[in-house]
Amino acid sequence: VLLAASMGKGKSESSSKDSEGETGKEKAKDETTLPLEDELSEEDKQLKETLAMLVERITEPDTALHKPALEQLRVQIRTSTSSMTSVPKPLKFLREHYDTLKTAHSGWPDGESRRFLADVISVLAMTNTEGRECLEYRQKGSEEPLESWGHEYVRHLAGEIGREYADRLTLSSDPEFDDLVELAQEIIPYNMAHNAEAEACDLLMEIERLDLLDEHVDEATYRRVCLYLTSCVSYVPEPEDSVLLRTALAIYRTFNRPAEAMVLAIRLNDIELVQEIFTMCEDLAVQKQLAFMLGRQQICLELEPDMENGEDLKEIMENIPLNNNFLSLARELDIMEPKVPEDVYKSHLETHRSSYGPSSVDSAKQNLAASFVNGFLNCAFGRDKLLMEDGNKWIYKNKDHGMMSATASLGLILLWDVDTGLSQIDKYLYATDDFVKSGALLACGIVNCGVKNECDPALAILSDYVLHHTHIMRIGAIVGLGLAYAGSAREDIIEILLPVLSDGKSQMECVGVTALALGMISVSTCNGDVTERILQTMIDKTEEQLKDPFARYLALGLGLTYLGKQEAVSTVLVALEAVKDPLGTMGRVMVEVCAYAGTGNVLKVQNMLHICSEHYETETDQEKDKDKPSQRPGQQAGSGGGTSDSGGDSAKPVQDASHQAMAVLGIALIAGGEEIGAQMAMRTFSHLLQYGEPVIRRAVPLALGLISTSNPQLSILDMLSKLSHDTDAEVAHNAIFGLGLVGAGTNNARLAGMLRHLAMYYHKDPNNLFMIRIAQGLTHAGKGTLTMNPYHHDRTLVSRVGLGGLLSVLVACLDVKTMILGKSHHYLLYYLVPAIQPRMLVTLDEDLKPLAVTVRVGQAVDVVGQAGKPKTITGFQTHSTPVLLAYGERAELATDEYVPLCPIMEGFVILRKVADSS
Repeated sequence: VLLAASMGKGKSESSSKDSEGETGKEKAKDETTLPLEDELSEEDKQLKETLAMLVERITEPDTALHKPALEQLRVQIRTSTSSMTSVPKPLKFLREHYDTLKTAHSGWPDGESRRFLADVISVLAMTNTEGRECLEYRQKGSEEPLESWGHEYVRHLAGEIGREYADRLTLSSDPEFDDLVELAQEIIPYNMAHNAEAEACDLLMEIERLDLLDEHVDEATYRRVCLYLTSCVSYVPEPEDSVLLRTALAIYRTFNRPAEAMVLAIRLNDIELVQEIFTMCEDLAVQKQLAFMLGRQQICLELEPDMENGEDLKEIMENIPLNNNFLSLARELDIMEPKVPEDVYKSHLETHRSSYGPSSVDSAKQNLAASFVNGFLNCAFGRDKLLMEDGNKWIYKNKDHGMMSATASLGLILLWDVDTGLSQIDKYLYATDDFVKSGALLACGIVNCGVKNECDPALAILSDYVLHHTHIMRIGAIVGLGLAYAGSAREDIIEILLPVLSDGKSQMECVGVTALALGMISVSTCNGDVTERILQTMIDKTEEQLKDPFARYLALGLGLTYLGKQEAVSTVLVALEAVKDPLGTMGRVMVEVCAYAGTGNVLKVQNMLHICSEHYETETDQEKDKDKPSQRPGQQAGSGGGTSDSGGDSAKPVQDASHQAMAVLGIALIAGGEEIGAQMAMRTFSHLLQYGEPVIRRAVPLALGLISTSNPQLSILDMLSKLSHDTDAEVAHNAIFGLGLVGAGTNNARLAGMLRHLAMYYHKDPNNLFMIRIAQGLTHAGKGTLTMNPYHHDRTLVSRVGLGGLLSVLVACLDVKTMILGKSHHYLLYYLVPAIQPRMLVTLDEDLKPLAVTVRVGQAVDVVGQAGKPKTITGFQTHSTPVLLAYGERAELATDEYVPLCPIMEGFVILRKVADSS
């Protein structure tokens, strides 16, 4: 193409006819653009004649002429290849002599002249052939430095090395690569010195020798190299992804960058490596910064008892400072004043509501909704107007399980404040009503979620009720333990919960939430005991029990144990073959999508799409023939999977439909890990809405909420807004909940207006109105200071606990009428709590005292592969810390007085005075 562009002066008909016999596409194109003899300038004619003369001398038998002719030929080519913006004229004019030179080379005896000629042919091969002659003749040539032939030659050679490596790997059982590696080691230093680090990494990835990278990076290039390697992780298959991460991690450690190394160790989910990086860091301030990073990921390391400042570091990892720093941010923003649900509903703006409207609405259901809204709205502020002043008065406005959820909302209001929270909740533990006591137990768990306390108050309070004779008390204690110790992987908590799975008195609901609690506690640990017991429980249960909506939580608990573990789940998938349908197939899909969550694995997304594309027309036709239109596959699965009584075949579509719904969530779960995959998934969802079965359409709004949590993109808001008016009630319910997830904690004004209009539209529909109120509560969560997006640290890390919590709620929404809108299971909404985090940037000095500095906050810009020091943000505004960060925003210091000890300015960042920095 370059050659065609540079010589596009005169295209003649005759020359284009001559070119028809040429083989290579590029060659054919080039022949059509060669200028006629009389169109060449005097200078070009002279050059062409000179080159022809030199080639003639090379072909003469007099060997004395060979070396001088080659020297002149090399000089001509070298001087013209310093820039490759166009194909150099010597290469154009020598193309017609290419075969002549190859013939001459084959006839010469081995020696210096023959090697020189091989070098020339290697350069000419760039424009003359699609084969590997460039590489072939380079290996036959002299060992002259590559850079003398120019950058384009080096790039071309690197491409041929990669293709040759792949071919040898395919064609031979025991291939030799030493010659290719040796040549690659010549190319790498050249690329590193010429701002082509990405090309160096690509070459080493193609020949699978990333270990060679370590010796070629230096202080000037290591950041760009590591940034490129980590950005490639989403696009390579396993186990190459972990090889890239470990290579970048080793480079960071070589250059003493523990914070960057820690991020990659967390991505690898390698706790031993995390511990090693933490303990080997000798700088106390940097250690504190690492502790903040681990706290955000809810990883609490076991430190040596005699470790200096061990207590302080452990406190940071346990998130003890989180509550005070969040409240100081709230005071800074002047939003400490508690709000009531009406501040969000703004009913006075609903002008079109008819006077008789409210009477048709179930007041208990609306009070229950108000309890949730009040909890989310005042989340972590420690104060509200409904429960703190006279809690009993409000709690007893609810019925039965509604009292449980209303009491549990206290935990949301007092989130992260263990000492104050437990003293406020304590009085409800002595209530006479079991529902209130159960709610208090759940509130104890919620308060402790994400914060660890050395006294273990949640364990002390809740453990006695795990095998309580009252079902509702068990539920409160088990869910509370699951939330309080999510991500802790504590064996003592697991031992307390395991007996519930095999206890004969445990109802299916109890077994389901226990499996979920075990999954949340042992998330991403591949815990053998948990895996074995859950699998055994699934196998032992009868087919009737496996149809229960809570049975799917057995599969989810198993999936969470392997969250993000990829191939480690293969044996579990085989074991699940023994589980009876309807849970067996759905369980396999659920466990598989959990294992690949956040990886962006394209092959797994394709598998999920294949599952979604299956249609069961014959079964549907059978149902129609029997005049049972209500028992279409999609509808049955959406309602929890009851079967018709006409034999085994009619159960099949029910089971298939339920696992199709999980496959839709799986697409969002897998693709959400990287930006391009997420955008492609969005287009996929619009197709599924048009062509999918009813059960698939019901899952799409939930998948949209998961893939864009706390990120209210206009396109997604519009799509969900349309679906919220869908004729299928469950699609509408899920779309409204999806709107709440997409806007969670953002105070998005457009979304708030949208939800108010929906409230007017559905004012006579108690179910939709309940979902709208929940969505309003989520949108204004923490008065707009929180996020529920599990991806953080500039989208490089995923909070596995947060992702597990979101997934738990979305699985409940797959059967929204029974689970969320039913009278007794709405407490499952509290599984959103592990995903809740403040979306703030707080800067601290080395003594962990708040330090106000100016920062620029703007939209993040992708700078991968760019040379120099490109701007990482655009459209920025300058603020003083502490400051709120929206999704997709990035902050950088606006002062040269300090340097941050964390590569990404998000959450808690320790600053060091420049004079003190190394």
